[in-house]
Amino acid sequence: MRLIDAEHLRTPIYGTRRMSACLNLLRHAVSRKRVQRLMRGMGLQAIYPKPFISRPSTGDRIYPYLLRGRVIDLLNQVWV
Repeated sequence: MRLIDAEHLRTPIYGTRRMSACLNLLRHAVSRKRVQRLMRGMGLQAIYPKPFISRPSTGDRIYPYLLRGRVIDLLNQVWV
């Protein structure tokens, strides 16, 4: 765990696969699943750019919300 912590401080972009490969180069035979379990237990995660899923594209249409300001007080008054 000390080696994983030291390597994570040096290169925080390493995930479990690269971390296990790095530890194997240092002559510590560990599997990826063991490194995954240890990193999860220590609260370590690889730092990488997350995908921009909810950003609209430039050509996307923005539809108006047609029910704004309407009072819906009856059952089955509004259907999608």
